[in-house]
Amino acid sequence: TPWTIPANLAVAVHPDERYAAVEAGDAVYIVAERLASINMEVFGFSSYKTLAVFSGRELEGLTCVHPLYGRPSLMILAPFVTLDTGTGCVHCAPGHGQEDYEVGLLYDLDVYAPVDERGMFTQDVEFFKGKFVFDANADVIEKLKEKGALMASEVMEHSYPHCWRCKKPVIYRATHQWFISMESTNLRKNALAAIDKVTWIPRWGRDRIYGMVEHRPDWCISRQRIWGVPITALRCAQCDAIVAPQELFEKAAQLFEEKGADAWFEADAEDLAPEGLRCEACNSDRFIKETDILDVWFDSGVSWAAVCEERPRLVYPTHLYLEGSDQHRGWFHSALLTSVGTRGQAPYKEVLTHGFVVDGQGKKMSKSLGNVVQPQEIIDKYGADILRLWVSAEDYRDDIRISKEILERLSEAYRRIRNTCRFLLGNLSDFDPKMHSIPISQMTQLDRFALDRFNKVVERVRRAYEQFEFHIVFHTIHNYCVVDLSSLYLDILKDRLYVEAPDGSLRRSAQTVLHTILSGLVRLMAPILAFTAEEIWMSYHGSDKDSPSIHLMGFPEPLEEARLSDAQAAEWELRLAIRQEVSKALEQARTSKVIGSSLEAKVRIEAPEKVIQTISNMEDPQGFFIVSQLDMKAVSSAADSNDADLSQQATILVTHADGAKCPRCWVWSTGIGADPVHPDVCPRCARVLKEAGA
Repeated sequence: TPWTIPANLAVAVHPDERYAAVEAGDAVYIVAERLASINMEVFGFSSYKTLAVFSGRELEGLTCVHPLYGRPSLMILAPFVTLDTGTGCVHCAPGHGQEDYEVGLLYDLDVYAPVDERGMFTQDVEFFKGKFVFDANADVIEKLKEKGALMASEVMEHSYPHCWRCKKPVIYRATHQWFISMESTNLRKNALAAIDKVTWIPRWGRDRIYGMVEHRPDWCISRQRIWGVPITALRCAQCDAIVAPQELFEKAAQLFEEKGADAWFEADAEDLAPEGLRCEACNSDRFIKETDILDVWFDSGVSWAAVCEERPRLVYPTHLYLEGSDQHRGWFHSALLTSVGTRGQAPYKEVLTHGFVVDGQGKKMSKSLGNVVQPQEIIDKYGADILRLWVSAEDYRDDIRISKEILERLSEAYRRIRNTCRFLLGNLSDFDPKMHSIPISQMTQLDRFALDRFNKVVERVRRAYEQFEFHIVFHTIHNYCVVDLSSLYLDILKDRLYVEAPDGSLRRSAQTVLHTILSGLVRLMAPILAFTAEEIWMSYHGSDKDSPSIHLMGFPEPLEEARLSDAQAAEWELRLAIRQEVSKALEQARTSKVIGSSLEAKVRIEAPEKVIQTISNMEDPQGFFIVSQLDMKAVSSAADSNDADLSQQATILVTHADGAKCPRCWVWSTGIGADPVHPDVCPRCARVLKEAGA
């Protein structure tokens, strides 16, 4: 980049490399020792003599002379100097490179950038004033040759920065900017302390933003754009001092409130200046208004003040900031610094970070790849709740995949949840909780067990919501509907719901539990399946003026009186383990054509005494296994057997049930015909029919 030579203020060498003074022709050249022979060859010298060898550190502070302008150019030390090519002595222009700028600060060099905003050399640049910098490259080389200061030149291919939008090359140009110091008011120290008072979700978010704040430079908050929020300051027209009294800020704020921020750009400096304002440095009353705008990250970073502090229904610090993982460097970061700097605390109590949406193979979405999925297309095909379900079902801490196959799987999961709720609704059509509810103390063992299971779901889901683990909410609700309800409790309950007397205590006990589960389940799913939950709620509570919407209801609370003791819970775990073994045996019998449905089965269980006793203590063991007849025999168990071992020691025998099939309940019974009033049904159905007055 020859165009930067006019801005040279120093020559940098590596402090720990060895340099040589080499005599060739009628001059002595200082180059890196290990590059000396290569340089002499490039310079066209067939012979040379090394006069001295010394470290780069010994060159520090020597003064060179600028080859074009004769001004001093300081020799400085810089660890970024490499000895892959060149001389080991690097031209340094603090106004046109970040590394040059940073090392220049160490030596108190001027930040000299004689290039204007159009990329033209300024009028004080001899030989090249008014020239576009890239056009001046050849001219600089020619002028160096003319001065006898160019030893060699060649075209090199290297990486160079380009504008991301127009793809044209850019230049480094140091300009006067507005900064917020990270050190002068302990902003860095205070921000780091505030970070540790915030809950970061996921936890690695804390380490990420902590490292960024810990190592960041001062914050440059000014930008040179034609539109934005202006920096409301004036400069003295005589001495160029900054003039920014509180009265100016207050006048600008009033002006913005009346006419908007553009008023700053439309007004003249004398109209913006408060009456009687003078420059403190030179007492001038002539000013130039600042035309820089604020960094947009400063704009968004003070949203806690513009939004939360200005609205009574909102709070500061706010409860939660939520954005993508790139915002540790953006919004989370700028909000933290502005709040800590002006209020002494973080603007948020919790910060949640999510990944980005990718396709089913984990690839970034791109129009060119044709893998972009539009949300409206999902809503049109599957409904809004499927889109909401997809968002909640994935662990947002990583990138989130979406594809047709994923949506189809979620649609199936949604149907299972919806069908479970439909079953609950259908079996509560004649139930009024105010009239028909059964106290928990009078419920069956199975019903109390079901309530205890639902208690655990309520606790797990509420905890997941509080910790923003929405995927746990979805999986807990889905698994509960499929495993605990459809495959267990509701499957067992069908007999009671369909066969027992409509107003009998056994059926009402079951309905009381179904009401509790439906009422609680729909409230648990409401934040995710918003439309489905409202539809279910209105179907069940549509005429209840006290419950106008599910979204005005609170989450369910666990029922303390429904909790099982540890001993009771252990009994149920053993029963479930035996039920699983019985289900396996029933499936084998079904495959062998011994039975069709499980109600055609007679099951014999031979198991340790504890197993037999636990099952015998149940009110309806046949109903628990959904079989017609059950026979049990206690056998000895292995010593030191735990409950899991006990279930494995059980022997299950399945044969076809005795008697005939009851046409009303489909249970096989040897007692059909025993009742003179209802000879066609089993004894239980005869009892129910009599209670119903039939």
